[in-house]
Amino acid sequence: MAITRMNHAVLYVRDVSVTKRFYQEVLGFQPMIEDPAGRYLFMRAGGSSNHHDIAFFAIGSGAAPSEAGRATVGLYHIAWEVPTLEELEQMRERLSAAGALIGASDHGVNKSLYSRDPDGIEFEVMWLVPEEHWGTMAHEAIVEPLDIAADRRHFAQFGLV
Repeated sequence: MAITRMNHAVLYVRDVSVTKRFYQEVLGFQPMIEDPAGRYLFMRAGGSSNHHDIAFFAIGSGAAPSEAGRATVGLYHIAWEVPTLEELEQMRERLSAAGALIGASDHGVNKSLYSRDPDGIEFEVMWLVPEEHWGTMAHEAIVEPLDIAADRRHFAQFGLV
């Protein structure tokens, strides 16, 4: 028995319509199944082969923020992958324009943007460095400032931008 990959995540949110607008307009997700009463929504990422990558269930506007990582155990974030550094740069612009970008890091084996959705749920958008370029970084916990322009110049010599 072997797990092959993560298929989808399910999150509780305050308002499905607000969440839908953000994930659709900022991240490019498309609705797959949507409750007309606004109780749930299943969405698929633009380049995904899954039926849905994420689902949302509304619990109402009075819901408190998640305390995961501060006062309770729970999920820290989900990571969405983009296929090129150019698309990571475009995503940085979109997330920044939406006021959702909260950080950016170079982890050696991946280049990452950190953001929060309208409910404050953190997520990552990242580009995975091809495995043949990992070297010793594969076994190191690296957190350095992200410089997408420098990475694009470096990986251009390998045809990876």
